[in-house]
Amino acid sequence: MNKREIAFDNELYLKLQSEKIIERVEKFNNKLYLEFGGKLFDDYHAARVLPGFDPNIKTKLLLKLKDRAEIIFCISARDIEKNKIRADLGLSYDNEVLRLVDSLRGLGLFVSSIIITLYEDQPNATKFARKLEQRGERVFIHRPTKGYPNEVDVIVSDEGYGANPYVPTTKPLVVVTAPGPSSGKLATCLSQMYHDFKRGIKAGYSKFETFPVWNLPLKDPINIAYESATADLKDINQIDPYHFSAYGKLTVNYNRDIEVYPVLKNILKKITGKDVYKSPTDMGVNMVASAITNHSLACEAAKKEVVRRFLQAECDFKKGLVSLETVDRTKSLMAELELVPSFLPVVEEAKAAEKKFKLPCIAMELPNGKIIFGKNKKMISACGTVVLNALKALADIDDNFDIISDDILLPIVDFRKAYSSARSSILSLDDVLIALSISARSNTKAKKAIEALSNLSGVEAHSTFILPSAEEQLLKKLGVNITSQPVFLSNNLFEE
Repeated sequence: MNKREIAFDNELYLKLQSEKIIERVEKFNNKLYLEFGGKLFDDYHAARVLPGFDPNIKTKLLLKLKDRAEIIFCISARDIEKNKIRADLGLSYDNEVLRLVDSLRGLGLFVSSIIITLYEDQPNATKFARKLEQRGERVFIHRPTKGYPNEVDVIVSDEGYGANPYVPTTKPLVVVTAPGPSSGKLATCLSQMYHDFKRGIKAGYSKFETFPVWNLPLKDPINIAYESATADLKDINQIDPYHFSAYGKLTVNYNRDIEVYPVLKNILKKITGKDVYKSPTDMGVNMVASAITNHSLACEAAKKEVVRRFLQAECDFKKGLVSLETVDRTKSLMAELELVPSFLPVVEEAKAAEKKFKLPCIAMELPNGKIIFGKNKKMISACGTVVLNALKALADIDDNFDIISDDILLPIVDFRKAYSSARSSILSLDDVLIALSISARSNTKAKKAIEALSNLSGVEAHSTFILPSAEEQLLKKLGVNITSQPVFLSNNLFEE
């Protein structure tokens, strides 16, 4: 099996990024509010774009800084009320906060508080706050800031930020994070700074996000991949005009940060009494570019991600999850890089297999370049079949050998027929992996197949139909880069 090439040095990144954050903390008299964007765990976008990038490197960074840091979570009451879902995990934002808090504390990190922002007496947000308080959590309520964004004198006053309750903190570095964008992280940082300055604590603010990468070119595929990933948010990478004006250097930021900078600059000056930053880029702490060890390999990976995002947008549009504008945006970004869907070889391979077998198919490209196929069988879904076939190939098991006996599969089929809401006799990927785990207790080849599961991480796969969400999520958890054609497998409206 071919060893995957690496384009990113995690250890170098941890060293440089932690040093820069500590430097920024010390610059602001050992009190810094760090707006922490992106995903704390499972940052698979970065891992796909930067081969070798550790998806959990942000938590490792926090562990490196744990003696200096505490963590505050923000969640928007509006997101709670509309039950906003994190698409990659299928979790609502409120449940994602609970998951993240538990996970971080399990690592020994200090999560001190949870702030519900943009609170306007929403019933579900009130219930969430009560639930947290019943579990002994420190919960704070922040309402929309009076006067924001134009009335700086009101914003920076006891009517504005001063109306929010102060969140006592004990560490020099306060990491302010959230389950997703537009959760009130920035307002929380500025509100805390306002209260600190009133108490004689000259705190500072900074921002940490992985993308866009400020010191790569505007049209670098790595930065275009970020635009594609946030097409539904209408994020657009731009040259930072304030940075160019101040320093004569071209740097990249995105439209929302550039648009809000004049307001933010005035608010910071009103709080601190001086100009803190000369540009949006100055606010950031991002050493990603310095840890890229193979730029051409990363560019190739980024181009693949742009194609994946287009295919995902087409499927999401078919499901009614995004607008046609989002699809068009991802398509135009593909065109910028002169890409077509067939840039991912599995796309055409899956289509050809469907034509050959006259059945919906999934194609999977293994690390050594071999293409494996899966189609619906009598008992097993196409998704379950392709994973089983891939595991056999990875574990060097004869393709004709059944690593799961009917004695194990049939009782699961009977159970599904009797109790499943869809009364389906087809076993899903989850069913198949459970059955394989049971087989591994007595079957050495099944055990070898289970041990090969980790080798699926990073492989490409394409389905000629929209997968059930549970199977799609499980493939992603296994690290499979799965894409699909925007075609439903059936006319059924209910998805089990």
